[in-house]
Amino acid sequence: MKTTFHIIFLIVTATLSAQEKQKVDVFFDFNRYNLNDTAIEKLDLSVNGNALKVTRIYGYCDWKGTNAYNDSLSLKRVRSVYNYLKDKGITIKKDYEIKGFGEDFMQSKVQAENRKVTIVFEFHKIPDSVSAEETLTAAVKNSRKGDKIKLKNINFHNNSAVIVNKSKPTLYELLCIMEENLKLKIEIQGHICCQSQADVNDVSTARARAIYNFLVRNKINRKRLAFKGFGISQPIHPIPEKTEAQADENRRVEIMIVEI
Repeated sequence: MKTTFHIIFLIVTATLSAQEKQKVDVFFDFNRYNLNDTAIEKLDLSVNGNALKVTRIYGYCDWKGTNAYNDSLSLKRVRSVYNYLKDKGITIKKDYEIKGFGEDFMQSKVQAENRKVTIVFEFHKIPDSVSAEETLTAAVKNSRKGDKIKLKNINFHNNSAVIVNKSKPTLYELLCIMEENLKLKIEIQGHICCQSQADVNDVSTARARAIYNFLVRNKINRKRLAFKGFGISQPIHPIPEKTEAQADENRRVEIMIVEI
């Protein structure tokens, strides 16, 4: 049987104010309540380093099976998520709310979307030392049509379009932004550094396409996305760069706001 497991976690960091509430939906395999290895890996990327306090955990099931069975299964899913968060050291509010809805809620026509747990959480107060760093979420929120925003901490293996693992938090933040802002359309723009001639292997386009493909694989409509490589044609600093810092700023991926 083909099963679907998909998790989207809103990755928001430094600039969020204290007590700002967010939520995440964790989706389960059919008739299962355990988090599989893929889910755990993705959840690790989302919660590590974030000062979270969980206030609610709600469980849901699809309509298959009896009401009593689905009520029990939804609570088991809640317990699995609760235990995982506790093991990771995530703070859970003393009077947090827990509830299993079973199949008694407005069901999606896509059954895989009904097999889930919703986690509602708030952020602890963030130290002033990091408050000046604008998150991608905040940058998009404050943007206008035509604005360009650099995707910070997006890195690739040398002279390739293979994204390194440490870039995943930024990728998932961008994914969540696209999920939360259904009118948002973007163009992903790749740039390289250090070459005196044109982008011979078209690495800048390949890197922009890699991010485009990641979003499409995670069900973002292609009509909301475009990608383009600019090679060395739009450097921030003149080429050849004088320092590694200048090279790093030229070697970048940006998103241009097409519609918001």
